[in-house]
Amino acid sequence: MPLRADPVFSINPAVPPAGTGCGDCLAAGGWWVHLRRCAKCGHIGCCDTSPSQHASAHYRQTGHRIVQSFEPGEWWLWDYQDLKFLPEFRLAEPSSRPEDQPVPGPAGKVPSNWRELIHT
Repeated sequence: MPLRADPVFSINPAVPPAGTGCGDCLAAGGWWVHLRRCAKCGHIGCCDTSPSQHASAHYRQTGHRIVQSFEPGEWWLWDYQDLKFLPEFRLAEPSSRPEDQPVPGPAGKVPSNWRELIHT
């Protein structure tokens, strides 16, 4: 059975993404490795490999438990509550960060020793 819009799973497919990068990192002058999009409110946060882990912090602060990768060509979802992947699901466009946006990003903010600073 395909995944459907369901408040139990905190998915609102009509909500567009809040931006093209981690808004929390941008506000703090930080950087990220990969991006995750909240499937309920569109918040864009950085992944748990990133130094600040804003996507999972958003879940802890709001209870919005489902995120989708915000990377080009990736459609997977993750459920922070049940700690499992969910079936692919299409949210409102755009479905990813701009393809010309560097990884890690944003341009000009990533330290040269970034690999030493990530969470593994």
